[in-house]
Amino acid sequence: MAYNAARLREICQLFTRKILEDDVTVGMSLTGALTPAGLGISSLIPLIAYGFIDWIVSTGANLYHDIHFGIGLDLYQGTHQVNDIVLRQEGIIRIYDIFFDYEVLLSTDAFFQQIITAPEFQREMSTAEFHYLAGRYVYEREKALGLGTRSLLSAAYQYGVPIYTPSPGDSSIGMNIAAKALEGNSLKIDVSRDVNETAAIVLGAKRSGGKSAVFILGGGSPKNFLLQTEPQLQEVLGIQEKGHDYFIQITDARPDTGGLSGATPSEAVSWGKVNPDQLPDAVVCYLDSTVALPIITAYALAKHPPRKLKRLYDQREQLLNELKKGYLSK
Repeated sequence: MAYNAARLREICQLFTRKILEDDVTVGMSLTGALTPAGLGISSLIPLIAYGFIDWIVSTGANLYHDIHFGIGLDLYQGTHQVNDIVLRQEGIIRIYDIFFDYEVLLSTDAFFQQIITAPEFQREMSTAEFHYLAGRYVYEREKALGLGTRSLLSAAYQYGVPIYTPSPGDSSIGMNIAAKALEGNSLKIDVSRDVNETAAIVLGAKRSGGKSAVFILGGGSPKNFLLQTEPQLQEVLGIQEKGHDYFIQITDARPDTGGLSGATPSEAVSWGKVNPDQLPDAVVCYLDSTVALPIITAYALAKHPPRKLKRLYDQREQLLNELKKGYLSK
């Protein structure tokens, strides 16, 4: 009933009682090595399947390591109390207490390098479209291996959830795209389209008479990319708006160091990122995401029926046209 346990309770209740109303569009940001820890399978995929997450901003690393599960590669429980020099000699990669063979990286690299030579990748596209096309290949691989849905990218493809990466070059996915570019591959990522598509999603949610919610795991670039949709609308495009309506965050970062990961909802108000009238519906819980997210997920699945899928991926072009119309008609 107090401290961060109370904040976690407040987030669970705010999520199920207000954020999951049918007229609320829910964006989530993912930072930190969450998918290799199994949070894709345990939490993110169920939330997507229930229609509880409508669009996502993630680090590229989370999506790269997510692919391991979808193409049948193995990760293992390990220990952080280990000699990393010995692990290097034995060809073992460590993410704190998660172990996997170096060949897992090579096999995942080979998967990406093969699919991005396909004809549908030979052009410029947003990260949402890139992840959708990649997710289709992962989905087919899961089916061929008889795995069921184990990959976040596969689930996003199936349920029409667009996934964006704010720094597409900052992961092994971007490294493989860069490698194939040396061979003349024509795939290019259009980061400006990402900025406008995400702003269009938020504007579309508001202009349809609904609300916008942000569900932030960690901080960093994905948090900013999720939140900057409102300054993009108000400050840059000059479209009248008031900010996101709901804000929930799980973080272990302090606010007093000036880092974005610890920045509070009230600070976000000063940027126009959060509607000042909605601050009572903004909650931060200072807790490890690997502890909080499974609890929030279990609570939400138990307390709220599935929502109708918004399938925002399929609406990107229409939403972008509405954004352009609003900007040019000022």
